[in-house]
Amino acid sequence: MSRKIEILAPAKNLYQGMAAVNAGADAVYIGAPLFGARTNATNSVEDIAELARYAHLFKAKVLVTLNTILYENELEPCRQLIWELYHIGVDAIIVQDMGILEMELPPIAIHASTQANNRDAGHVKFLGDAGIKRVVLARELNLDQVREIHEASDVELEFFVTGALCVSFSGNCYMSIANGERSANRGSCAQNCRLPYQLIDGNGNTLIESSHLLSIKDLDLSDELPNLIQAGISSFKIEGRLKDIVYVKNNTSYLRQRLDAFLEAHPDQYQKASSGRTFYNFEPGLDRSFNRGYTDYFVNQRHSKIGSWESPKSQGQYIGKLLEQKANGYLIENYELLNNGDGLYFLNEQGVADGVQVNIIVNDIVVPNTLKPLPVGTEIYRNHDAEFNRMLENENSAVRKIGVTMQFSETETGFTLRVVDEDGHEHVASFDMPKELAKNAEGLIDNIKKNLAKTGNTPFMTDEIAVEFSQNWFLPNSKVNEIRRAALEALAEIRIRDYQRDEPQIVKTEHPYPVQTLDFTYNVSNKLARAFYHRHGVTDIEKAFELQWDPGKSRVMVTKYCVKYELGKCPRYQRATMGTKVAEPLTLKHGEVEYKLKFNCKPCEMEIWEKDAELVLEEDGME
Repeated sequence: MSRKIEILAPAKNLYQGMAAVNAGADAVYIGAPLFGARTNATNSVEDIAELARYAHLFKAKVLVTLNTILYENELEPCRQLIWELYHIGVDAIIVQDMGILEMELPPIAIHASTQANNRDAGHVKFLGDAGIKRVVLARELNLDQVREIHEASDVELEFFVTGALCVSFSGNCYMSIANGERSANRGSCAQNCRLPYQLIDGNGNTLIESSHLLSIKDLDLSDELPNLIQAGISSFKIEGRLKDIVYVKNNTSYLRQRLDAFLEAHPDQYQKASSGRTFYNFEPGLDRSFNRGYTDYFVNQRHSKIGSWESPKSQGQYIGKLLEQKANGYLIENYELLNNGDGLYFLNEQGVADGVQVNIIVNDIVVPNTLKPLPVGTEIYRNHDAEFNRMLENENSAVRKIGVTMQFSETETGFTLRVVDEDGHEHVASFDMPKELAKNAEGLIDNIKKNLAKTGNTPFMTDEIAVEFSQNWFLPNSKVNEIRRAALEALAEIRIRDYQRDEPQIVKTEHPYPVQTLDFTYNVSNKLARAFYHRHGVTDIEKAFELQWDPGKSRVMVTKYCVKYELGKCPRYQRATMGTKVAEPLTLKHGEVEYKLKFNCKPCEMEIWEKDAELVLEEDGME
């Protein structure tokens, strides 16, 4: 049996969720009123119900994020919310807190969020055996690790494919709470990683005065879709529940086209996960909406620098180099790509990210709202594409249709229209009315077909129409239109009514967890989570960071990203070119806040500690 491959798009709200479906998403994920890891992207149960109804029309799924850690007083409200979501037709919930598996739940699919430490085959297999339907893998994994996980378990695997990257292992960043009591695991990340920092070496020398040293580029794995599918990924997730509609439609459309090309070339092995065809009046491109430049991260191992040190803001689409600065504007390579109102991004003479807005283009000269001095050769990017944005903000820029065949025929007492959609759903609409012969039969059948094909704003399009009459019966256009409308409205209701969602019932299990001791990074914050792990053989469970934080002395992040590698000082990959070693420990400083960096070369990871922590610096082991 061929495997279904899914594009999973973010939905900040109902409107963006519907737009994502229209743009070709096979599924959308959206936040509920509570317990989602983006507190600024919450939605009412009523809106989620409406989104589910719309998505199910196209056999697309709706997943709801309940991926914060829960405190004791939140367990019962969370359980009640899950039941509400089940009753309105939600397909699955995405969770981090294993306490949810201890609750009395409805038969609803549960997905393990990427915050749940989904980095190795043993852990992922455990989750699958515990009843988890799908696991969202850590972004840091490479193709070999993905393949190993897939071979160890038959649980569905989901992987991020485009969007912003969390520099920390997801679920294990505590910078926000350590410096302001905002917990990322509770949906309130303060994005400390996007701030500018000084870099100071172990001798007190400032190596870098001010740069966004923890800010990294955005993810683009669109070229890796075939490799990831063959490694075992079934769902490709677009990051961005806080992003605008242009970003959502552009990313979804781009990936839809890339994935469809692959599916068409492998029809016996893989298939699309939803119904319908999407038509676009724009050409999608990832560089045309918000991005900080792109990286494939670690999917192909560590092979290039991934920092976005100049700015955490959008870099956008590369236009060309500055050829000349005039008295009133700039002469730029490929200026013809630009439009009035575009935003331009560049590094100014001080090497700092800067920008201007295009007022007008006159005689090949780009006239900005503010003329800033720039050296010839400066690379110019467009990070606000005014015309592209206007195009995508139009709801008709991406239209999704379900193919139907129609058979219009006569009965003894009138006429009947049989409609069958591409998935085999069927409806027959019959109308009793007096039959009379047409005075002029010329073009009669063609005219009926023309009116039947007017599917307009419905979710349907006609693939084939047959009219079968024994004689040339006269029918007013209004009656044909009435019959068509009734048949298609009924067919839409049938599709929604007959939608089949997976309804697995969680059964409490007792198979052993891969480890017996859990430190604070497992984020155990309530009695149900403790009970879950105890039942699976865990003997020692540390409290979540939020419940035991020791100010000034804590490890606040572990990451595969490495400042020494970005500096060209990595003893593992850059030994031949690194020159002298840097004096450690390296310190990041922003205002009065300081962090110490520890480098663990064997697992190729970097740790970030608060300034008062006592670090045991290890030899890099690469001599």
